[in-house]
Parts: sequence; C-alpha cells; structure tokens
Amino acid sequence: MLSITCLQLHLHVLQSLSRLQSLERAHFWYYMLELGFYGSLLLRIFVDVKRKDFKEQVIHHLATIFLLSFSYCANYIRIGTLVMLLHDSSDILLESAKMFNYGSGWRKTCDSLFVVFAVVFLVTRLVIFPSRIIRTTLLLSMEVFEPFTGYYLFNVLLMVLQALHIFWAGLILRMVFKFLKGKLEKDERSDEESEADVEEDDKGKEEKIDQEDCCCEKSKENLNSKLSMLTNSCVLNNLTHRRSSVANKTCKAQ
Repeated sequence: MLSITCLQLHLHVLQSLSRLQSLERAHFWYYMLELGFYGSLLLRIFVDVKRKDFKEQVIHHLATIFLLSFSYCANYIRIGTLVMLLHDSSDILLESAKMFNYGSGWRKTCDSLFVVFAVVFLVTRLVIFPSRIIRTTLLLSMEVFEPFTGYYLFNVLLMVLQALHIFWAGLILRMVFKFLKGKLEKDERSDEESEADVEEDDKGKEEKIDQEDCCCEKSKENLNSKLSMLTNSCVLNNLTHRRSSVANKTCKAQ
C-alpha cells in the first residue's frame, strides 16, 4: 500500500513538472536557432583559421550540441533555456565588440563593449552558472529524482562547460590586464597563433619558391653547358671534316 502511494506521488510530481516545462513555440524556435548556430560553428571551425583554442572550441560546440539535444528530448526546457540565456548574454557583447573593432573610428566603442563583455562573462560564467545552474542540477534535483544515466551525462557536460569557462576567463583576465596597461593590441585568444601560422606559411612558401628558383637555375646551367658542349663538338667535327677533305684534295692534286 505504501509503495503504491509513493508511486502515485512520484507520477504526480512527474506530471506536474511536465506541465511546468511545457514546450512553447518560442522555446521550440529558440532551441532550433541555437542548434543551427552551434552546428554551423562546428562545421565552419574546420575550414577556418586554426586558433590557439581550437580544441577547446570543438569540445565546447560538441558539449553544447549534446546538452541542447538532451535537454530538448528529456523535456528539460527550463534548465536548457537558462543555460542558453547565460551564454548569449555575453556572446552578444563579444560579437558586437568584434564588429566595432573591424570598423574604422569605433575604437572607444569597441573598448567599452569589451569591458562590459568581460564583466558580464565573469559574472555569468564563473558566478551564476556554477552557483545557480550546476548547483540546481547536481544537488537540488536529488530532492525530486533519484540519479539516473541522464543525470550523470547532463552534469558531466555542464562541468565540461564550466572548465572551458575557467580557461577562457583566464585569457580574458590577461587581456583586461593588458588593456588597463595600454598594451592590448590583439586578441590574446587567437591572433598570436594565427599570425604565427601565417608567418610560418609565408616562410615555407618563400623557401619553396627559393628552392624552385635554385632548381631552375641549375637546370638552365646544365642545359647551357650541354648546349655549349654540343656546339663545340659540332665545330670540331666540321673542322676535322674540312681538314680531311683538304688533305684528300691535296693528295689527289699531287
């Protein structure tokens, strides 16, 4: 009798949570847009210039796609929407700062947006995300459900995201430190490696061109030497033939 009551209570909780997490049309399109966006980033990263955090970017995109897919299929709409909102709140500022950085005459706007982005990133990714999102999914959810396979998968992926947040926070703090000193000239995250790669590629191309030029010069020298040898041999043969013909004519005349 007690087990039946517990089962009914458990079903009632599941039904209540299912009603609370009903999928609205706005949620559906939000999920579809985010999945398409991160899917395009994952495909584009393999044809784009490889940055210093190439591996971290791939891991982040894969973990995000798995999290979105799992939360959508498991009907964890609320937690999935919160995770997306936390990420988008700082990503919008980052893309805006990049846009003004590429334009001329918008340096102050770019710097202001970068400072706001750094603050929002550090607060959302290092404070709100672990204290609210991970704490709820890892600890508070145990009061309603018993751990299952999806519980461990979901929280492991969230931990992976948190580790990546710490990694990027270190790069951002380094950029902020250089910005305050007035020494920030390029992206700490990517430009150093991309420029080094470009320089290495240029050096490799120059060396290859030099090698090709050397080979061409050597082949020309060999060809000229062979032509000169052939010309000399032809001249000598003609002289020898003429001498022999003159000698024959002299003998006949005598």
